[in-house]
Amino acid sequence: MADEQSNRGAFRIQQHYCEANAAPVYARMCAAIADGLTRRSVVGARVLDWPGEPTRDALPLRLFGGLHALVQAGGDAGLEAVYSGAVTEQGAILATIERVLAEQEAALLPWLDGPPQTNEPGRSAALLLGLLEIARTCGPRVEVLEIGSSAGLNLLIGRYRFDLGGVWFGPEDSLVTITPRWSGPVPEAVPLEIVSVRGCDVSPLDATDPAVAARLAAYVWPETPERLARVRAAVEMVRAHGVALERGDAADWIEARLAEPQAAGVTRVLMHSVVWQYLPEPVAERVRVAMAAAGARATVERPLGWVAMEPDRSLGHQVVRARWWPGRAEWATLATSHAHGTWIDTGAGSATPLVDLPEGARVTV
Repeated sequence: MADEQSNRGAFRIQQHYCEANAAPVYARMCAAIADGLTRRSVVGARVLDWPGEPTRDALPLRLFGGLHALVQAGGDAGLEAVYSGAVTEQGAILATIERVLAEQEAALLPWLDGPPQTNEPGRSAALLLGLLEIARTCGPRVEVLEIGSSAGLNLLIGRYRFDLGGVWFGPEDSLVTITPRWSGPVPEAVPLEIVSVRGCDVSPLDATDPAVAARLAAYVWPETPERLARVRAAVEMVRAHGVALERGDAADWIEARLAEPQAAGVTRVLMHSVVWQYLPEPVAERVRVAMAAAGARATVERPLGWVAMEPDRSLGHQVVRARWWPGRAEWATLATSHAHGTWIDTGAGSATPLVDLPEGARVTV
């Protein structure tokens, strides 16, 4: 169980993470809350008395999503000044946040009830890197299964256009082109055919609902207007053609999908990004066991793959990894990445941790 010190510490961890990912507005807000948040509001008390592991629960981003929704709705000029970067002094930021928490209690409390569903399309570039590596080894045709799909924006991975350091993939007429800043070797331009993409989420969002689209927009960090435009374009793609998204527990869904007949010459691939920290450990362990069992049954004709983009908050970035059966049952680290896919580095070695994470905040796939 967390305590006040741990809950304040989660904002300090998020501050380091934001600083490492070019997000100074949220970094300043994190510092102000870590140092000075009080229990004078119901929202402030709930944050300081958070009962779970606050970093794994993404407590800061739950709160910031609600605050950003107020800004995007034009609900508070003072808060808008903080979000625009016009106000940078920590005391002024804290005073504004404390006031808004007291005045907007009814609007903000629901944002603390569930984890943020960022659903950033830019992460598809890092996931595609894993799919290309699996295709290089196992063959070009892949069937993608995503857990933690949120509104399904990354289920559009076969419909986006990508520039991976000069290696292009995807339809040229896509509404969304994703071009991460690239460092290190580029991926081999191997053939890749995504034959199907299906996903599940324990609480899926309908991106075609205007209220849901606004919620997705609120989770976009204020420093990145280009991300907001990309999310809105991806929502339009969902409205136009839909996605295969189901409601379900990740373990139940994966066990059922792995039990289905698999076409010869098609690699079945589990894919996820910034999801693992939200899975209860019994669910995560069932997914591990199910994948290991399916991997043991996999053949050259019917391979199995797993692609993950999950955070290492001690380093301030994401780690992109892949594994496949038969061939490589152990994880291969392919790259590190910005949290929202702004950059990908395939040549990064070990890095010095920015912060010493509490054991309970560590994410192990």
